[in-house]
Amino acid sequence: MAATPDSAPAHTDLWVERTGTRRYTGRSSRGAEVLVGSQDVEGVFTPGELLKIALAACSAMSADLPLSRRLGDSFDAVVRVSGDADRGNEVYPHLEESFELDLSELDAEARARLLAVVERSIDNVCTVGRTLKAGTKVSLNFVVDTADA
Repeated sequence: MAATPDSAPAHTDLWVERTGTRRYTGRSSRGAEVLVGSQDVEGVFTPGELLKIALAACSAMSADLPLSRRLGDSFDAVVRVSGDADRGNEVYPHLEESFELDLSELDAEARARLLAVVERSIDNVCTVGRTLKAGTKVSLNFVVDTADA
């Protein structure tokens, strides 16, 4: 069922399935797939890389409407994200995003106004960025088959 303006979008189930040693396929109930594995496995994203990509994509998507209103629907944008893991604590202490845009057609005042609107939009509606900045509680449950053989 498609979402209407007055209803919330349908729930999407997400899961990963093991496909090999330290190799998984992430799936959604909408039919999407992403290959996940350790850094030494070719052709996969690591979980940390997916976290960073989620942040960059969320920022880009949060900025899309104000940018397209000012630049038109065919503007180009790249959001790069980086940050090294602190392996002693297994965290990313700092993630840095770089939003690449061609604003050469705008004067300095128009650029500053647009970038302020874009930054406000990202700060207000990028759920991934807001979650990372606020922190979140994570719960883990186990569903274990205990049937005797």
